[in-house]
Amino acid sequence: MSPGASQEPSSAPHRMPFARWMSEIGWRHVVAVAAMAFAIFPILFVVSASLNPLGTVSSSGLLPTAFSLTHYQELLRGARGPFLQWYLNTVIVCGVVALVQVFLSTLAAYAFSRFRFTGRRIGLLSLLLVMMFPAILAMIAVYTMLSGLGQVVPFLGLNSLPGYIVVLLGGSLGQVWLIKGFFDTVPKELDEAAIIDGCTHWQVFTKILLPTLTPILATTVLLALVGVLSEFLLGSIFLTADDKKTLAVGLYGLLQGDRSNNLGVFAAGSVMIMIPVIILYQFLQRYIVGGATAGAVKG
Repeated sequence: MSPGASQEPSSAPHRMPFARWMSEIGWRHVVAVAAMAFAIFPILFVVSASLNPLGTVSSSGLLPTAFSLTHYQELLRGARGPFLQWYLNTVIVCGVVALVQVFLSTLAAYAFSRFRFTGRRIGLLSLLLVMMFPAILAMIAVYTMLSGLGQVVPFLGLNSLPGYIVVLLGGSLGQVWLIKGFFDTVPKELDEAAIIDGCTHWQVFTKILLPTLTPILATTVLLALVGVLSEFLLGSIFLTADDKKTLAVGLYGLLQGDRSNNLGVFAAGSVMIMIPVIILYQFLQRYIVGGATAGAVKG
């Protein structure tokens, strides 16, 4: 072939055999689709049951056959119980407990990360050990303590929101390890430079470190909110009056009264709980991913 002759067009790109593509890449898509289906199935069923005018177990399916807002109207009117009061109680409990938990955990994480003192390692290990035990193990002791406290301070006793909040605040240091891991990624030279400039430890904490903690604080606040929102065991024991219940306790009692015919109302309440949480997740999504990964870098 002469130098000036045109070259033959290149052959079509080589395609990976299906068996090899499936073994290397395709199985990931299969797993992803299966995981999405596993997560979406219960959500579709709950939404379908909430829109089903009959609201029974036998008439509910994955996709609704009829659409009605009857169950939502019944809840908002209070026909099945003081739903709006349960919602308000839940907002109060979640807000107070989440903010106090994160605040105390942040203070403790700062001390464990920045200071060196006797018992530091034992304290961290003790926190980890306490977190491993479920709350039900201390149920009798907590009940007895709260009952005795109510005799001295009535508004902190049994069947009261302040008393229930005090019980939930017993786990206020549950986020220490996660926040400490984030603190450890912040160079200590920032603290030292600020102290040389005349800042106190509190000023270093509030003006230097806290602005860098936005991702982890958003993550821990959201985790605390979801944890308190889904808490049922303690609430079912300490909150018995109808106007003192939270959403988890009130809706479970509603379903327990008639599991077959109250499914639609229960599902409608679940949807109204789920929507604000989903919105909050979407709003804080970028902070959740960054905070969770950064807090796990160094312990």
